[in-house]
Amino acid sequence: MKVIAINGSPRMDNGNTALILNPFLEGMKEAGADVELFFARKLNVAPCNGDMSCWFKNPGVCGQKDDMQMLLPKLADADVVVWASPVYYSGITGPLKNIMDRQLPIHVLGQGGMKKQKAVLVSTCSAWELSTFDPLLLHINAVYSRPDGGSEFAAALLRPMAEGMSEMIKAGETGLVEGIFQAAKDAGRQFVKDGRVSKETQAKISHALMPRDAYYKAAEAMVEQIKKSVKG
Repeated sequence: MKVIAINGSPRMDNGNTALILNPFLEGMKEAGADVELFFARKLNVAPCNGDMSCWFKNPGVCGQKDDMQMLLPKLADADVVVWASPVYYSGITGPLKNIMDRQLPIHVLGQGGMKKQKAVLVSTCSAWELSTFDPLLLHINAVYSRPDGGSEFAAALLRPMAEGMSEMIKAGETGLVEGIFQAAKDAGRQFVKDGRVSKETQAKISHALMPRDAYYKAAEAMVEQIKKSVKG
């Protein structure tokens, strides 16, 4: 199984998204998958210019010369594409969206034919509510629901309260957090074996760290501390 993962977080390996993505990929590797990870921030990928040259002038070939020339063949050959991003304004980050948009040559005309492919979304947000991820889920499902059935949105690993999770790590309160990381690794193993992640494992990754009111009260206190430190 060939897996291409793209982390769209501007904080790359230091962000909350990596806390879920990395153990997931580790689990996939342990189960025998060939995994290659890219960071959107490190890639030179311009926005799609919409000239449609990949349709009409040079079918299947993007006219822009940047890192998509390297990435497109890898995306076309992947059995699984893992899109990882924090929630930014109800969507994925800008650099990751550029990469998605620039897949047009392989998703419309293909480079030697589009293989059956599965997509996984790994996403984090600071909000308590799981509904925060709904726009991202709709987007990925739309991208990977082609009429020919050649692709599939197969799994979503969603971690709300991500900033709270990071604060718990800083405070040394790692009991609940370690369970989340273990569930993410288990999800990687499950996906390679079954092509799916069980509902139970997804729930462990997403489960609430504390009641909603308590979480937002703690968040407000943290914001006040930051304000005081800035003023000082």
